[in-house]
Order: sequence, then C-alpha cells, then structure tokens
Amino acid sequence: MSQLQSSWETHQQSMAYLPDADMETVAASTSLPEPAGEFDRNAPRICGVCGDRATGFHFNAMTCEGCKGFFRRSMKRKAMFTCPFNGDCKITKDNRRHCQACRLKRCVDIGMMKEFILTDEEVQRKREMILKRKEEEALKESLKPKLSEEQQKVIDILLEAHRKTYDPTYADFTKFRPPVRSNPSSRAVARSSSILTQDLSSEDSSDLFGSDAFSTFPESVEPQMFSNLVLSEENDESSSMNIDFSHLSMLPHLADLVSYSIQKVIGFAKMIPGFRDLAAEDQIALLKSSAIEVIMLRSNQSFTLEDMTWTCGSSDFKYRISDVTQAGHSMDLLEPLVKFQVGLKKLNLHEEEHVLLMAICILSPDRPGVQDTSLVESLQDRLSEILQTYIRCRHPPPGSRLLYAKMIQKLADLRSLNEEHSKQYRCLSFQPEHSMQLTPLVLEVFGNEIS
Repeated sequence: MSQLQSSWETHQQSMAYLPDADMETVAASTSLPEPAGEFDRNAPRICGVCGDRATGFHFNAMTCEGCKGFFRRSMKRKAMFTCPFNGDCKITKDNRRHCQACRLKRCVDIGMMKEFILTDEEVQRKREMILKRKEEEALKESLKPKLSEEQQKVIDILLEAHRKTYDPTYADFTKFRPPVRSNPSSRAVARSSSILTQDLSSEDSSDLFGSDAFSTFPESVEPQMFSNLVLSEENDESSSMNIDFSHLSMLPHLADLVSYSIQKVIGFAKMIPGFRDLAAEDQIALLKSSAIEVIMLRSNQSFTLEDMTWTCGSSDFKYRISDVTQAGHSMDLLEPLVKFQVGLKKLNLHEEEHVLLMAICILSPDRPGVQDTSLVESLQDRLSEILQTYIRCRHPPPGSRLLYAKMIQKLADLRSLNEEHSKQYRCLSFQPEHSMQLTPLVLEVFGNEIS
C-alpha cells in the first residue's frame, strides 16, 4: 500500500473525476496509468468488483463505470453501509445494487483508494483545462487552409477533362499503324542512322527501359489542320498510310500515337477554366509549345518502375526505350526522359495534383508567340494557388514536404526535354523518307515552330 501511496503523491492528483455522473465524460477518470506489459490489450477486461465489462483503471483498480461512480460517491459522502445478510455477499452485475456494504468492501479489497478522488475544485480545474484544450484545437482547425468552393470546382472540372481525354484501357491503340519491332540486324541499321547519335550496342533486353513517352490517350483521331483542331471540335476520322518500314520500323506507330496524344491534349486544354477566353493565336501558341511536355506528363500514368516501361494494355503496346530508338530518337532524349518519369512517379501525386500540374504546364506565359502574357499568367497563378492549397489541405506528410517545389522543378525538367525533342525531331523531319511517315498534325505542331 505504501508504494501505491507514493505513486499517487508523485502524480500529484493529476487525474480528474467529476462530482456527478454527467460530468464523468468531460473529465478523465481518476485512475493510474496501466502498468506497461501487464495486460493484453486484446483480452476482455472484467470489473474486479461486479464482473461487468471494465473500462479501465479507476482509483487504482480495474472496474466498470458503475462501480467507479459508486466508489466515488460513497467516499465523498463518507457513507457507512451495513450488510443485511452475512457480510459476504457475492457481488455481480445483476445484484450489485442490492448490498452497498459488500460492494464497497469489494471495492476496497481490490485496491480502490479514496486518495485518488479529486476534490470539486480539482475537478473544476480539470474541466476548464479540457474545455480550453478543445477551444485551442477548434481554433487550430479553423486556421487550417481550406479549398474554397470555387477552387474545388476548378479541380473537379480538370479531373473530368482528364478522364474524358485519357482512356486507361488504351483501346484506341489498335487503330494506329501497327508497331513493328525490328530484329537485331535491322536495329543495327537504325543505330547507324545519323539520327541516333549514341552507340546503343551495349544495350540488351534486360536494360532497355521502356518507351511510351508518347503514350496516353483515347479516341483515334487523325488530323485536320492543327488550328482547326484547337478552335473546333475533334474529328474522329483516321488516316493511315502504308509506308515502307525498312528504316525506323517503330516510327509509323509512334507517329500515330503522338498525333493521337496531341489531340487528347487539345481536348484537355479546351476544358481548362479560362483557356477558351484566350485569343485563338495564344491558344495555338500555348498548345504547340506545351504539347510534347503534357504528353510526357500524361504518359507517367502508364509508366512502371518495376521494368521501366510504359505499359499500355497488351504486350504489343508495352514500350521500351529500344522502341523509341527505332522511331528516330537517341539516348540524349531518352535517358533524361526515363529519369524524369522515375522522379515524377516517386512523387506519388494525387490525381488532382497531376491534372493541376498539366494545366499549369499548358498555361505558361513565357511560351514563344504568346501575346497576352498577363492574362495567361493570371490563369496560371490561379491554378498554382489551387495546387498549393490542395497540397496543404489534402496531401499528408511526409509526402507533402516540399512537394510544390518538386513539382515546379518537374516543369523545368520538361523544358529541357522539350528542347532536346525539338532538336531530334528536326533531324528526323529533314529526311524525306522518314518525315513522310509522320502525320500532318505532328508535322504542323512540331515542324512549324514559333520562333
């Protein structure tokens, strides 16, 4: 008993107990902490007085709420009970009200102590402390950043735009000119091409990553003029040509894939709030400059870290780096592209963050040829503010740490990838036997660059 008394003095009556039953839920039970490791938390707890379900240690013993309250009231009233029977009544959940004397005796026998009961003043202080803590928590909650209804509406619009222009089943890929993966001898021909400036002879099937930087979207839509696509609705007609695949065997398929993806980016951009308010010339300038960057962003959805491939449905549409080299691109583009895809994947972006990043990418006021830069900047600033608020509100740590800065860095990485893509595209398009395999839309978007 002396050890328990010493323990109580050490705690200095830090546990609260209120004078009436209604307040017992406000102030914590006056109980000692459970001894660590002495009880199985999953085992049922039984009241040491009456055998009812116990709620914890109260006044130094494991009891139910009923016996806790009974002991507190008895001690505070200094009640003197007399047993009408033999003084050894067996106390149960059903008969515990029948003999108060034996019930109180049982409380003392299992170790309940009146010293653990707080005075009315102590209870009042504890109650005030609890209320103060609740007020502080409520204030803290009220100061947390929250998405406004307008901001949430913008996010919902972008989510809908993305889902309408991205088919995760990749069903439309079967409408492209089929992928033709060359055998090793023809791959050697491709490596010797002036377009492939890097020696890829050291690559084998185990370390050829994947390539669908050009993968992503649904609907098989083949081009009208780009400007008409931007300003009017999309056309569902498909035009494919039967071309000699002897050189760069994957070029026809990936050209169709990129052309298709450009149209999906156009469809997405049209639904960005404020985009259609821009002058037609600015819409076209923004899309021409950002199309390949958004395609690279969207393709991250199909990128897999396990084998570094872009997996778009069946094995025919599982793309490796070797596939893109057979479409005329060198490792100067593909190595940083795969690094970009890995880094973006590891950010574990929410879909909301992903669509906001794509919209911010499109609405970049510093794109070549943009006239009304102030309007474009205001639209981008609005999206950036929504993204930052979303991260603070909805992205839990540690993933949210510096997440916005990391996402903006990804946009800078895309600029470098865009520049390298343009350089390699120019080399490709200067060769008639290869440029004739490209679609009119690809030729217009990447060929007539705004300077």
